[in-house]
Amino acid sequence: NFTLEGKKMKPVRLIAAACNNLGIGKDGQLPWLWSYLRLCWYSCPHCLFPMKNTLHAVLSKTLSAAPDHAHFLCRDFESSVPLAALPPLADVIETIWVVGGSRVYEEGLKHPWCDLVYLTDIMADFDCDVFFPQFDRKVFKIQDRFPGVPSEIQEENGIKYKFQVFKREICDEEKETN
Repeated sequence: NFTLEGKKMKPVRLIAAACNNLGIGKDGQLPWLWSYLRLCWYSCPHCLFPMKNTLHAVLSKTLSAAPDHAHFLCRDFESSVPLAALPPLADVIETIWVVGGSRVYEEGLKHPWCDLVYLTDIMADFDCDVFFPQFDRKVFKIQDRFPGVPSEIQEENGIKYKFQVFKREICDEEKETN
């Protein structure tokens, strides 16, 4: 698939976990981050990044160079998408995954290539200062079943959560332009 600008269209997928009020963070951390995950994450970031078979683009208006764990530094979401959609990376990148934060999620939801939102529903209340943006549930419809995603409620340390996948329902106008 190529768009009119000659870019090779790549699916943009958002992945996040949000509590009852769509909170996704507090003071730069996940409010519900279980201790074993926190220990693993902070004790060995150099082991985790860069992840195998991935390319990381950090979005920042203030950094002058990409951090050690990143491959690219971009000023905003719109300038990062062409990295995957134009040569030489267009032939090796299959999917663009967005992992936050709030502003980037908002831009991702608006992007015409965004087709899926993986939003884990943390079924609890947490004090948060960063939130997943509200989105149109008529455009992104929840899927009852989705391959590889458990549909039943999970529980970890007394906190219930459910994996959810929302799929963009393409209207006839969008089909004609893509």
